[in-house]
Amino acid sequence: MNNTADVTLRSIKEGEMSRYQIWVVVLCTLIAALDGFDVLVVAYTGPAISADWSLAPTNLGILFGAGLAGMGVGAVTVAPIGDLLGRRPTILVSLWILLIGMFASAFAEGLTSLAWLRFFTGLGIGAVLANVNIMVSEYASVRRKAICVSMMSVGYPIGATLGGLVAVYLIGAYGWRSVYLFGAAAAAVLLPLVWRIMPESLDYLLTKQPANALQQCNHILLRMGREPLAALPAKPLARVTRELGLGGLPSRNTLRACGAYFAVMMTCYFLLSWTPQILTRSGMTQNIGISGSLLMNLGGIAGCLLYGLLSPKLGARALAAIIMVGLFVGAVVFAAMPQSLLPLLLAAVWVGVCLFSSINTLYVLVPQSFPARVRSTGTGIAMGAGRLGAVVGPVAAGYLITMGLDKTTYIAILALPMLVAAVLVFGLRPYEEPSVSTAERAPDSAGLAGAPSIATDPR
Repeated sequence: MNNTADVTLRSIKEGEMSRYQIWVVVLCTLIAALDGFDVLVVAYTGPAISADWSLAPTNLGILFGAGLAGMGVGAVTVAPIGDLLGRRPTILVSLWILLIGMFASAFAEGLTSLAWLRFFTGLGIGAVLANVNIMVSEYASVRRKAICVSMMSVGYPIGATLGGLVAVYLIGAYGWRSVYLFGAAAAAVLLPLVWRIMPESLDYLLTKQPANALQQCNHILLRMGREPLAALPAKPLARVTRELGLGGLPSRNTLRACGAYFAVMMTCYFLLSWTPQILTRSGMTQNIGISGSLLMNLGGIAGCLLYGLLSPKLGARALAAIIMVGLFVGAVVFAAMPQSLLPLLLAAVWVGVCLFSSINTLYVLVPQSFPARVRSTGTGIAMGAGRLGAVVGPVAAGYLITMGLDKTTYIAILALPMLVAAVLVFGLRPYEEPSVSTAERAPDSAGLAGAPSIATDPR
């Protein structure tokens, strides 16, 4: 990389964030908020749909799983387009999928059609989540990375919380179909904002160097108040080691990231999807069931912010492992609580604190464990594994409940994966990009790599 480009990128990574960088984080937070609503819309409308269509728990579990399955397929197949065509166009296409899927869901005539529409909507959710996660990670400075990613993660429970409040009103006033129309309208509002404000990823432009890459880079740099580049840096060559697996992905990190995502999402989406039903099956009203889910989301907001503030002091990976163990303990306590409103809702808050911050830790740690040139692919594969876990958790819960297991037993079983995730995430390491000089000294190890970036070990 030429010296000017090197200095410019280092100033972005190490310096104070510009107002434009902050706007990128804010916009990604709004997209995450829409995702939070879209993912949990079935949890909020599930009791009403179940009563309307007389669904058994297993059928409702399949409905939960359909959207999550779509998220998994979207993360693996659509999200990697961000490495081929760019993060920005992938985000725009994903938002269009969300808009169309939510709008059509409002007119579904039965379980099968709604399940397929939830799968289609999930394609957009899975793709957009992976790419906004990467955009925040790339545009945040090293010092502010944890808090910026945490802010983006906070968007998810905020969207879920506000969406739940809206859902309570809309279901009572207009029926469950109106909730899906509201989600489509929210996507329609976000699309022009993304088109106007969202830039392309600088890491993508410098690594892939598509047509007009220099002009795009300089346009972004000027909006950030940085000096433009006179020329693009040379594409560095990737070091080839035993750690690099298929497609240039670090194999150990890929396995750890996939395993951690699967375990975390299996437990978390079981709790997110089934909490309203668990509470209503415990004798609470439908509104109390939704309120319990809302309290989990409020706890999640606090949990994400605390993680962002504490991880620079305590270590991102160590704190992540502690939080995941805390979720296991909190879920078991929630399961064992007496059938009393206040203790159950307090336990739901604690579960929310650990649940959303557990997901947030993956958003912080996973993208930086992959090279820049395959970051969307690696993150998408890991998220895809997570979505598989997210399907398994809610569907397994439906079968365990149908088998007649008591609440404490099936919640404890589905919380166990968090202990596995704690071990895996503690072993996850950031990928250190090779410098140009190192690559040029090893021409036999040919292959493109991402532009050098400053990696910090988040211990």
